[in-house]
This record gives sequence, C-alpha cells and structure tokens, in this order.
Amino acid sequence: MTSLKSALKGRIKAFAATLAVAAIALTGCAPAAEPANYGELNVQLSWIKNSEFAGEFFAVENGYYADAGFDSVNLIAGPAATEAEVLSGNALVGIANPISVAPIILEEGAPLKIIGTTYQKNPFTILSLKDGGNIATVQDLIGKKIGVQAGPNETLFDALLKANGIEQSQVTKVPVQYDPAPLVNGEVDGFLAYVTNESFVVESQGYEVTNLLFADNGLPFVTESFVVTQDSIDNNRAALKAFLKATIRGWKDSIADPNAGADLALTVYGKDLGLNADKEYYQSKTQNDILVQTEETAANGLFTISDAMIAQNLATLKAAGYTITADQLFDMSLLKEVYDEHPELKG
Repeated sequence: MTSLKSALKGRIKAFAATLAVAAIALTGCAPAAEPANYGELNVQLSWIKNSEFAGEFFAVENGYYADAGFDSVNLIAGPAATEAEVLSGNALVGIANPISVAPIILEEGAPLKIIGTTYQKNPFTILSLKDGGNIATVQDLIGKKIGVQAGPNETLFDALLKANGIEQSQVTKVPVQYDPAPLVNGEVDGFLAYVTNESFVVESQGYEVTNLLFADNGLPFVTESFVVTQDSIDNNRAALKAFLKATIRGWKDSIADPNAGADLALTVYGKDLGLNADKEYYQSKTQNDILVQTEETAANGLFTISDAMIAQNLATLKAAGYTITADQLFDMSLLKEVYDEHPELKG
C-alpha cells in the first residue's frame, strides 16, 4: 500500500510539472499586444507655424506622435475658425481659448470641450507706442482707434471692453491684419497683439512700447487650449489621450531646449515664412518662463487647469457676458487619466 501511495504521489507531481511547463509554453506563445493605431492626426493651430508651437514640433520630430500610434501628423497653420474645423471633423484637436469657444457652445449649442491648455496665462495685449497712443490703462482706450483682427480676436477685444464697462461706441475699432505696420505708421493708436510676438517685433524696430495686458485688466484666462468634440471624448478617447501624452513629451523637450524649438520654427516648419530669428528665440524662451510653466504645472503637470483656474476663467467669461458652467466648457478627466497612467510625465 505504501509503495502504491508513493507511486500515486509521484504521478501527481509529474502531472503538475507537466501542466506548469505547458502553461509556460502557452504564455511564451501568446501573441504580443498589437500597438495602437489611430491613423492620421490633424491638429488645427491657432496661428502660423512659429515658436508658439515648439512643443508640437518636437513631438513630431522626436517621434512622440508616432510612438503614440499616429501614422502621420498634419499641423495645420492658422489663423482659422478653429472651432468650425474641429466640429467639421477636419481636425481631431484644435488650439483656441475659452473666450472664443464659450460663445459657440452657448449660442450654437456646439458640443465642444477644452481638455487641456498650453498657456496658463494669456499673452494678449493692446500694444501702443509710448510716444503715440501710450495706452497704459483701460480708460486710455476711450476715444482711441484700435486695430483689431477679425474673428476670435474681435471677440476677445469686445470682451475686454465689456469686462471693463466700456461701451463699443467709445472706441473706434479698425479692421487690420496681423502685421503691426498700421501701429508703426500711425494709422491706429493701439493694436491687438501678443506680448511675446508683435510687441517684441515693434520694440526691436527701435520703438518704445506700452502694453495693456488682458490678463492684468479684467480678462485673465488660459489660452492655446486644446479643443475637441464631445463625440471624440466619447468614442475616440484613447486617441485624444495619446495626443496629450505625446504633446506633453514635446513640450517638456521645448522647455529643456527653447533655442532648439525656435530652430525648428525657423528652419523646418516656418522656413518659408520669413520669421524674425531674434523674435523666435525670444518667444520660445519667454513663453516657457511666463506662460507655460507655473507652480501649478510643476506640481500637477503641463496642460493642467486647476479647479481654481477654471473658476477664474468662468468669472472672466461672465464679466465678458458669457455665463457658462465648468462642465459645459471643460473636461479635465482625460488629462488626469494620462498622468495617472504616466506619472513620470509630471515635473
């Protein structure tokens, strides 16, 4: 009986060992997970291909979008009606700002959401010449001729007036393009500009300038924000998260080497635009220092918009005449998932 028990134990052990080997063999033969494939990525930029989009340039050049599962990438130059391009499906992601997006949601019922932002502080300014209009306060706008570009910038300017209790009839709005020549030539007293762009260009031409920053005068809001449709959030969530992850990696590279970001604008993406090299190097570094990075992004990661900042943006919109809720305008859940899944991207 003892030898029978021993024989049975031996057979059981042998059988268990056989099963273990078979399991290992099966595991070794299991097919590797297929890499994600999201096809073509179209991103509608808010402006021409200059240093403003250095992070996106790095994400293309260093293969981050390819690593994330995109076959090809089209960075579509602006300015454009970004929200319309996203709604039409021409772009998966568009770059805009809350003040241009909110009216379209409220007035047209557009199913759009902001899922992150590059600039924590907006760079919009009313640029003037110190020995000309010298517009240093919002009250200085009254009675002046201000050059304003059509489209989203016009919405922004109207919001600035409304937030400060200035009637549109008190200011003469002059249609202009994006070249600040009308300001230099004396055709307008002020010019809607970026403090990191046209303001630098005019100053570099030898003019002393005055900047009336929107962020310091009743309109603090994020910009260079990523706008998508609710349908994409619901049905193409993985692709949006892949975009966010890759673009974060690109902007981390831009922060680490802003001169290289400017080089990409000058020699690759905007090589045919006649860009001002000094301005590109200045913008690439300055935007990182004052617009992209904050104590908040250091703690929570790039592109994040805290609850406090969302509340500030909603208050800005309300002052401009647009009452909208956080849930109507923002969805930060995708970015949270990206950082939860890839905590190494923080910092």
